[in-house]
Amino acid sequence: MAVGFLITVMCSPIFIPFLKRLKFGQSIREEGPESHQVKSGTPTMGGLMIIFATVIASLALTWFETSLLMTKELAIALIVLVGYGLIGFLDDFIIIAKKRNLGLTSKQKMLAQIVIAVVVYWILHNSDFSTAVTLPGTDLSLEFGWLYSVLILLMLVGTSNAVNLTDGLDGLVSGTASIAFAAFGIIGWAYGLPSEIVIFTFAMVGALLGFLVFNSHPAKVFMGDTGSLAVGASLAIIAILMKLELLLILIGGVFVVETLSVMLQVIVFKATGQRVLKMSPLHHHYELSGWSEWRVVATFWTVGFICAALGVYIEVFI
Repeated sequence: MAVGFLITVMCSPIFIPFLKRLKFGQSIREEGPESHQVKSGTPTMGGLMIIFATVIASLALTWFETSLLMTKELAIALIVLVGYGLIGFLDDFIIIAKKRNLGLTSKQKMLAQIVIAVVVYWILHNSDFSTAVTLPGTDLSLEFGWLYSVLILLMLVGTSNAVNLTDGLDGLVSGTASIAFAAFGIIGWAYGLPSEIVIFTFAMVGALLGFLVFNSHPAKVFMGDTGSLAVGASLAIIAILMKLELLLILIGGVFVVETLSVMLQVIVFKATGQRVLKMSPLHHHYELSGWSEWRVVATFWTVGFICAALGVYIEVFI
């Protein structure tokens, strides 16, 4: 965690001015909260720092711990991190190059996300990876068989997009995601799971906290889709590799609620023409209700911490 943190903190003062020189500034949605327009031009693609720090810290410390350059579990985690980060990078780059708030089409992003999920399932399937899913806090499990491929697809694509939807306020995702990764790291350490998985998880915590130093309000850099898609997918693959698939729903509770708020808004509006929320995702609703940006972020961090603590309690102490 310390190595991931230090790499991010040391690289950011070099990387952020580099992004400014390239004029890689964020385009703000016109339909978004009016107060966000002042953020237009803030450097984006900061997720590259998170990915870089996590990859370097994971590889270096896995080699130090196991004398192996890379294990199969770490390779899978890095494929997901870099693969989904690349999708986000292409999306961000097209937005910047075309000077508009539209990068890859939703179909293009979805197809690319599905392809990586299929590759991950193929690797796991050929490694005799268990397709049973355990109910958190119990010894009860259900064998999914070939349906496990669908579960992996839903987890990787769903979580990456859920985190992407949540990434709308300074420090919101970097804070909540670091809490969620820390919860999985604690569980992995308590269970004595393979060290490379725990190392990767805590490397991500450190990288996110290091990024938070520059991403907290007022943000000097945004992670962009480069970061949010990579972070979300990595959270899902950690839950999969630790065989804690269902626990992701609780530990990632903030991301689940944010996604449900968007779905509810769309469904109700199409059915009745009325809006349930002033704006979705949910964090924008509170902003438009008069909450300061910092109050919204701090509240969501608190909820994320409670969800993570409950997840650790259920899995470790029950």
